[in-house]
Amino acid sequence: MQITIGPEPTYLPEDLEVDALLAASAPEDVARRRPDSPLAWANLAQEAWEDGDELESYAYARVGYHRGLDLLRKNGWRGQGPVPYSHEPNRGFLAALFYLGRATQAIGETSETTRIAEFLDNCDPEARSHFEA
Repeated sequence: MQITIGPEPTYLPEDLEVDALLAASAPEDVARRRPDSPLAWANLAQEAWEDGDELESYAYARVGYHRGLDLLRKNGWRGQGPVPYSHEPNRGFLAALFYLGRATQAIGETSETTRIAEFLDNCDPEARSHFEA
């Protein structure tokens, strides 16, 4: 028997509409149609990063992070506890969080970089390695 200490993990629901939109549309179009989706904003953050725009990536990741917090709270998260990367619907929030940390480091916001890194590790210590790969 396994005993769990601390809050139960949070598992966000699947969002089949966003998945379908992302498969058929540009990330910008998805964010316009579903601005509540942390995955849409995370994809925009990654796209901006790949284009060399660290500040734009930061802004998109920040929106995705806040949209993700809203979604987590709506689904029972109380400000702490695991948000497992292994559960695919959690990955939009975790990606936004990772991309936000990366962007804060790039723009020199070191105290925020540390806070974001600790938050990501508290959500799922394995998540970082998936995004760095």
